[in-house]
Amino acid sequence: MGFYDQSITAANGEEISMKDYEGKVVLVVNTATGCGFTPHYKDIEAMYEKYHDKGFEVIDVPCNQFAGQTPGTDEEIHEFCTLKYKTQFPQMKKTDVNGENATPLFKYLKSQKGFEGFGKGPAALAMGVMLSKIDKDYKNNPEIKWNFTKFIVDRSGNVVARFEPTAKMEEVDKFVEGLL
Repeated sequence: MGFYDQSITAANGEEISMKDYEGKVVLVVNTATGCGFTPHYKDIEAMYEKYHDKGFEVIDVPCNQFAGQTPGTDEEIHEFCTLKYKTQFPQMKKTDVNGENATPLFKYLKSQKGFEGFGKGPAALAMGVMLSKIDKDYKNNPEIKWNFTKFIVDRSGNVVARFEPTAKMEEVDKFVEGLL
């Protein structure tokens, strides 16, 4: 089973097949409305506007598994994103990305690109300290560590990159641009 064999439920309840994204470069991201990384929405929307006509898509998956930072209904989350960040890309139904109830799409993505670290800098150090208190073995498992973990899928359906929330959005943008 590959990326195009996966699906996810949209906020309106419609089942979305990843086959619909065949031939596109896709960013799949678990998001939150009340997180220190929530301003990533601004950069993701800017990328969407800049690259959408070149074959770039965003799959926004709200998730409340990290410190309860995505409260509210799917409608409230959508309203927040469209009003505050003017997002235009599709938003999926709020769902789990880790654990037994994790959506199969995220199980697949994690099987293709595991955790490789938070990089360097104050945010990376802070994430490492925080996570070591939650999960002493966090470095050795592929689970999503926090909100705004981004997976990049190339035009052939290969999961080619995983960016942790501590990655600079300029790096994500440059990587996506290189695939277009």
